[in-house]
Amino acid sequence: MRTALKRTLSAIGTGDYDQASTAYKAVVPVLDKAVSHGIISKNKAARHKSRLNSKVKALQS
Repeated sequence: MRTALKRTLSAIGTGDYDQASTAYKAVVPVLDKAVSHGIISKNKAARHKSRLNSKVKALQS
């Protein structure tokens, strides 16, 4: 899970929207799976997804 988050953050850091969007789409199921296994709470997963999504959307404009 942490590796997927780091990959997404590094993709966002490159400034490439397409790469960041692909990485974001890959990390969402990983976070959801961590919630279903009880590793993190659903609120923490939602917070990660929201913050990452806003960073990816910022690259689009």
